Amino acid sequence: MRNLLSFTGKRARASRANERARDLDRHGRTEEAIREYERALRLDPEWSVPAYNLGFIYKYSGNWELSLKHNLRATRLAPEDQAGWWNLGIAATALHQWDTARMAWRNAGIAVPDGEGPVDYPCGMAPIRLNPEADAEVVWSQRLDPARAVLRNIPLPESGFRFGDIVLNDGAATGHRKLDDREVPVFNCLGLMQASQFSTWVIDVEFQEAPDSNLAAVERLGELATARDLAAEDWSTSIRILCKACSEGSPAAEHDHDSSSDRRHRVAIAAPDSEQAQRLVEDWEAHTGSVTVLAFELVSSAPG
Repeated sequence: MRNLLSFTGKRARASRANERARDLDRHGRTEEAIREYERALRLDPEWSVPAYNLGFIYKYSGNWELSLKHNLRATRLAPEDQAGWWNLGIAATALHQWDTARMAWRNAGIAVPDGEGPVDYPCGMAPIRLNPEADAEVVWSQRLDPARAVLRNIPLPESGFRFGDIVLNDGAATGHRKLDDREVPVFNCLGLMQASQFSTWVIDVEFQEAPDSNLAAVERLGELATARDLAAEDWSTSIRILCKACSEGSPAAEHDHDSSSDRRHRVAIAAPDSEQAQRLVEDWEAHTGSVTVLAFELVSSAPG
């Protein structure tokens, strides 16, 4: 009976510290929250919850070493909790600890293959929310594994991201978008893993034909870009401004707008250098005969 009373008293004190930490974290007092979670762990070292919470709080602060450490402890103490394995997989991916990442994904129920280096487990197309805590922007990506994705839209320059960047993504869905006839989850970006070698140019163009012809001209630009392993997007028609509620849910139809009737458009080009970008635009002008380029501007440069 003495041992049982000691255990329940220890867990109760740890639980109170854990709840204080959660309340502090909700109010943005992160450092104080961390101290309370650590107190809970000292009070009850065999309780997984404060270890998980520390791994979680360090994940969102980008301290991957400490996130890995505490998620390893949480999964040892509660191996049945898949959320702990997911967070461990994300932290291991951020640190390029690929063997640990493979172990984590398998314990989370994902049959990733054996291998060395980065996990090779394509997860299809998914929207990624860049800068989720600031001026968020949702772009489409090709997921390379459960925690990595390569951006397949051309992000706005103010996002700090570019076409072809490989980013670290969270595992919790924060909204949905339509892909063909099905809804797919939106994942928040947790940071840049590998910078793209593509820069971003913006061209201001004026179409001479009717709106239907404009659409065909934009599609032709996309085809020319794809054939050269480049990318092009008509930002005037592809970008939608959403309120926070719709961005983190399923966008409502009333947010849709059609600017295809405007003759002037802003078009983005992703290319490794200005020569390739300019040649693409010149060839597009020659092929369509119905578009005039008014301005050509570099808005985001690749590193180096």
